[in-house]
Amino acid sequence: MIRRLAATAGAVALVAALLAGGALWRFAASLQPLDLAAARQYSTVVLDRHGAVLRAFTFDDGRWRLPATVADVDPRFLDLLMAYEDRRFRRHHGVDPLAASRAAIQMLATGRIVSGGSTLTMQVARLMEPRTERTMAAKLRQAVRAIELERHFSKDGILAFYLGLAPYGGNLEGVRAASLAYFGKEPRRLSVAEAALLVALPQSPEARRPDRFPEQARAARGRVLKRAFERGLIGAAEMEAALAAPVPTARRSFPMLAAHVAQAERAANPEAGTLRLTIDAGLQAGLETLAREAARRIGPQISAAIVAVDNSTGEVLAHVGAADIMASERAGWVDAAKAVRSPGSALKPFIYALAFEAGLAHPETVLEDRPTRYGLYAPENFDQTFQGTVTARKALQLSLNVPAVALLAEVGPAHLLARLRAAGVAVELPKDGGEPGLAIALGGLGTRLTDLARAYAGLARGGKVPALRYRLDSEIPAAAEPAFVQPVAAWYVADILRGAPAPHNAPAGRIAYKTGTSYGYRDAVAAGFDRNTTIAVWLGRPDGGAVPGLLARNTAAPLLFEAFARLGRDSLPVIVPEGRLTATSATLPPPLRHLRRDTPRNLMAMISAPLRIAFPPDGALIDLGLEQEGGQDAVLQELALKASGGIPPLTWMVNGRPVEQGALRRETRWRPDGEGFARLSVIDARGSTDNVTVRIR
Repeated sequence: MIRRLAATAGAVALVAALLAGGALWRFAASLQPLDLAAARQYSTVVLDRHGAVLRAFTFDDGRWRLPATVADVDPRFLDLLMAYEDRRFRRHHGVDPLAASRAAIQMLATGRIVSGGSTLTMQVARLMEPRTERTMAAKLRQAVRAIELERHFSKDGILAFYLGLAPYGGNLEGVRAASLAYFGKEPRRLSVAEAALLVALPQSPEARRPDRFPEQARAARGRVLKRAFERGLIGAAEMEAALAAPVPTARRSFPMLAAHVAQAERAANPEAGTLRLTIDAGLQAGLETLAREAARRIGPQISAAIVAVDNSTGEVLAHVGAADIMASERAGWVDAAKAVRSPGSALKPFIYALAFEAGLAHPETVLEDRPTRYGLYAPENFDQTFQGTVTARKALQLSLNVPAVALLAEVGPAHLLARLRAAGVAVELPKDGGEPGLAIALGGLGTRLTDLARAYAGLARGGKVPALRYRLDSEIPAAAEPAFVQPVAAWYVADILRGAPAPHNAPAGRIAYKTGTSYGYRDAVAAGFDRNTTIAVWLGRPDGGAVPGLLARNTAAPLLFEAFARLGRDSLPVIVPEGRLTATSATLPPPLRHLRRDTPRNLMAMISAPLRIAFPPDGALIDLGLEQEGGQDAVLQELALKASGGIPPLTWMVNGRPVEQGALRRETRWRPDGEGFARLSVIDARGSTDNVTVRIR
């Protein structure tokens, strides 16, 4: 012991002497360049959109080492650190001659170490080149390295090295790993007591580990607090409260949010040290809890998946792949959000959207819900009853099977699949091959929950299906957002689904949503959206086994509404597009009042040209002049309105008011009631629209 003290005292004294004599520079010339690359190697960290840790991965040897900068820690931690370890850190150039000399004098006078002579920069140098010996040569090496570091890095840069490399016991390195392991929080939110403990641990990390030696940790923390009080950093009351605070006696688990996505992104980017995702950690944590509780209520082998998407950007705000990733009985390692499962009736809205766009139907078109046969196929409703004559609106809200199959028979199953795939929505037919049949209207195909969420987000966006984004730094070109249907057709569907009956005790009209139960009770699906967010949920067994009584309306729908409640805001309806046709079944143009069963299925191919207003042109200035009518005041002359393309009958509107409905010709006349701007609109039988704005004088 005496020999070690003498060696250490001699070392600090020698460093002070060498600093004055210049021999330090001759020693520096003999050293190899500092290996900064190794010091900058950190555990892969996956962060959420706000910078919170979602998941971190250890090195191959099991060490946790998370990066941290000055901005990542509480300022008072830095104050305590410098007050205890290196008061003149901001003023010296790597080596503090005053501290070294004082340490040597105190050691020689008392025969023990009273204060350390190493600066924080020297400690960083020791952490970068770990050595077990405590000799004069080792101390000299640290001094040289410290000066080298000060020449190449700012003070905050040197602190960042310390914050990432300092040992905290066991396999913990760096203040961020220690803060998460001991307190379950980021180091920017440390209390005074917590900060003092983390200042004290690196001096003797194994002997002061609070999970093994809590009394030694408490004593070391107390010395840091008393030093902070002596130097005026904290008051007496604050010191007493911190001294009385409990010391953690066990380590906490590291964050494990969005585990499936984090694992996939790390595998796709193995060289990236930090991955910043679009996930919101708060929402993700809430939905993971929600999924776990919902699955446990249903049964022991049940899992759940939830995907939440920002409609405006396509950014994935939450991705819950399983009810509990650690539960082997629920196959938690399976990412059910990316597994191909049957959507049940959840694809019906897209059949209606295509029918609306093609002019086959309108929300108020009358459909027949009666026993119907298509060859050998005779669809039935889920409750094996029939509603008779219903509007398309009611048929979709009640998820009636027969009307959906009737519309698909007119749209064409192949056309539906082609449009979904063209919009980037992946759908898979059964492996037995053959042409797609009418059964796909009721879930006779497979898709992923992520694709279902994309498709529903497309309805919220006026038909444009977004590409999903998981990385904040990813850029998706506009071409990656193809349109599934036109805005009016998408809005018709959104308006219908917003009126669908809500689950028991859930607020009606909150979201536009649809459920789907697959054949044999294997999957319960629900997807819904408001103006800003789309959420899709799934419940079932990961192995595809049947779950008797697994009805989407009773299980997935409540989960969906609870998920929207976790957003913590009011839901807004989607924006209403121009050109929609507001009517009742009786006032619709005659071709739209009933489903036209004789309509050719390749109707879209028969349209020679899209609907356009041929006259007047957009932006035209029209001088109609004045004419006398029966001795009355002069009025403006009539304006001819002409259209081209589209499918009659046509509906003409001016500033949102109908001018003529059910016009079989592509020309009509309108008399303005005054000068100024007017917006002219025309709508054809399939719901297509065109608009122009003109000025009348």
